[in-house]
Amino acid sequence: MLPNRIAELLEPFLAPGDERLTTNDHQLTTNDLDQISTYIDLLLRWNARINLTAIRDPEQIVTRHFGESFFLARHLFPPATAHRPLTTVLDLGSGAGFPGLPIKIWEPSIHLTLVESNHKKAAFLREVARALTLTDINVIAERAESLAPLRAAPDRHSPKRSHRQGNNVSPSDPSAVMPHALSRMERLEEVPPFAPADVVTFRAVERFERTLSLALRFLTPSSRLALLITTSQLPALRALSNLSWVIEHVPESHERLAAIGIS
Repeated sequence: MLPNRIAELLEPFLAPGDERLTTNDHQLTTNDLDQISTYIDLLLRWNARINLTAIRDPEQIVTRHFGESFFLARHLFPPATAHRPLTTVLDLGSGAGFPGLPIKIWEPSIHLTLVESNHKKAAFLREVARALTLTDINVIAERAESLAPLRAAPDRHSPKRSHRQGNNVSPSDPSAVMPHALSRMERLEEVPPFAPADVVTFRAVERFERTLSLALRFLTPSSRLALLITTSQLPALRALSNLSWVIEHVPESHERLAAIGIS
């Protein structure tokens, strides 16, 4: 898809929806739009072999996947904020990479961890990171339930581990992806412990309340939980008395919401 058309479709999600943003606060660069175009091409090609998304129309992919993800990103990282500290973002059940990878495109300075238990989908995520030349991305092909107990106590003074698995060798042909041969325990031993994230996010998971409960295990008192949900899922959020919620309606939708919980 041409970058100019992508920019046109994304405009409602990036335009000022409130007093905090102006039209000049943040615009996607030419490089950003080229990355999105490459991402769409990869998504459509891989989707012919593995089920990454039920949405097949490229324009709907732009609005539903990228538009909603960027809408969440601009509320997480307001453009006017300067000199941001290093932020770690954890995307649970990443699937085709939404909203984690668009958040990375929006705010390249973050360190992003994508957790996806399906090895073929994890290979796709690595391929996208490689093709888009994104760095500081860690793709973990394991269930989040298995990773939660591996959390290390956060140590802000220790050197940060370099995670660049997203740019390591990964097959460009989805038919070449084979299931990991190691046993589950061997795989877990290869996963480095990691601290709770500054931002935890997920979207369109099958068991919402279970994933919500799991996500809380990765939070610290200063973390944020950033979700793309529907109105039917609001009661589950409001039951979490330890989080204060900021909820915004996603443009061009009556049912979809961006919700950010602040602990």
